[in-house]
Amino acid sequence: MRVITAAEINGSLTFRDLVETLRSAFRADVAAPVRHQHTIARPDGADAALLLMPAWNDFAAQGTSQRGYIGVKIVSVFPDNAMLSKPSVMGTYMLMSGQTGEPLAVMDGQAITLWRTAAASALAAGYLAREDSKRLMMIGAGALSPYLIRAHAAVRPISEVLIWNRTPSAAEKLARAINGRHGLTVRATEDLEGGVRGADVISCATISPEPLVLGDWLSPGSHLDLVGAFRPDLRESDDAAVTKARLFVDTRAGALSEAGDLVQPIAAGVISAEDIAADLSELCRGEKAGRRFYDQVTLFKSTGTAIEDLAAAIHVFRRA
Repeated sequence: MRVITAAEINGSLTFRDLVETLRSAFRADVAAPVRHQHTIARPDGADAALLLMPAWNDFAAQGTSQRGYIGVKIVSVFPDNAMLSKPSVMGTYMLMSGQTGEPLAVMDGQAITLWRTAAASALAAGYLAREDSKRLMMIGAGALSPYLIRAHAAVRPISEVLIWNRTPSAAEKLARAINGRHGLTVRATEDLEGGVRGADVISCATISPEPLVLGDWLSPGSHLDLVGAFRPDLRESDDAAVTKARLFVDTRAGALSEAGDLVQPIAAGVISAEDIAADLSELCRGEKAGRRFYDQVTLFKSTGTAIEDLAAAIHVFRRA
């Protein structure tokens, strides 16, 4: 059994390649049960979470005699880790043979998660963001944010990036680290509304319990990418945003059970499940249309799916 480190994962992936790998995975038949999520009560009230995300396929691996793969990701979410200068999300990925069940590799789950989450948003943006999108507003300055910036820039001609964070110094630190790299001009801002109004693509990766992006701020033709708020009680956009936009998700099962940005307005009768225009499988297979016209506002809600983890892990296993 191989042990594949974060450094090996980072060295074997590019967003252009991984986006295409995910596109193929969403077109294929992959079994991916809705993730198991368990709350870990803590004495200080800052509850943590444990997530188990299995998936498997049964397709002959290209260039090998191996038939299919099984994978499972074990993830912990500790929201207060930032105070310890540690990532809030950590995890491990186990890849197994679909023929015998034997372990093939253990991988750094955090690295797999960062890459596949950002690549999924980029895959969606390829169908939903305007082709001439140049300005990106990044809300949140956590570990995922630089990956999302690079991923969106891989599928659209992004050249200008603004970063907003509740702690301005975190946004400034990230902006300094990225500015000038990958052909990007990156600055921090404390003007959340102004940044959203001026953006072609707004990507939001937070664990906010209340809306940060208001529908009244979304300009015609903009694309809203909601990556955080992975529980029903969390939310990054308001009712006006979800009623203004054409709605898309990575998977309906995950979005309708876990995504506060959709679960809450559905429960309130503001929208219905039928208002979701398509999921990533339908977009990738060409069964449903993405952006329909230039000035349309689009919204993609990602809750994460084990399809993405399995595809990324196989990709890494073959190349690392």
